[in-house]
Amino acid sequence: MSDKDDDKVRLDKWLWAARFYKTRALAKEAIEGGKVHCRGERCKPSKEPRLGDEFVIRTGFEERTVVVRALSVVRRGAPEAQLLYEETADSLSRREAATELRKAGAIGLQTDGRPSKKQRRQLQSFRGGQD
Repeated sequence: MSDKDDDKVRLDKWLWAARFYKTRALAKEAIEGGKVHCRGERCKPSKEPRLGDEFVIRTGFEERTVVVRALSVVRRGAPEAQLLYEETADSLSRREAATELRKAGAIGLQTDGRPSKKQRRQLQSFRGGQD
């Protein structure tokens, strides 16, 4: 899996190669946006991941905790990309529970539709002004 020059690889390139993000630019954007943490701290795109490092990666609704198992700068197929990391058991269970809640509709705002005229007036008076 590793080539001879894979000892030093940028974090944004590794996230792209591990197929967490579709493009390297998206991976860099996510890192700069604080969606990737190592040891509880935000990372930089130029950080060099090492074997055994644990990263918390947030993509969309999902938050994964993964441990680096191999390094690669080449993006390959999904089965090979999954060999680059190992997701923790705790992370898997949290993601499955969150997925079940989303499917059940427990997460998100459920409304009966548009507010009536009376409800709109109440909202405007609650906000303290004319909208």
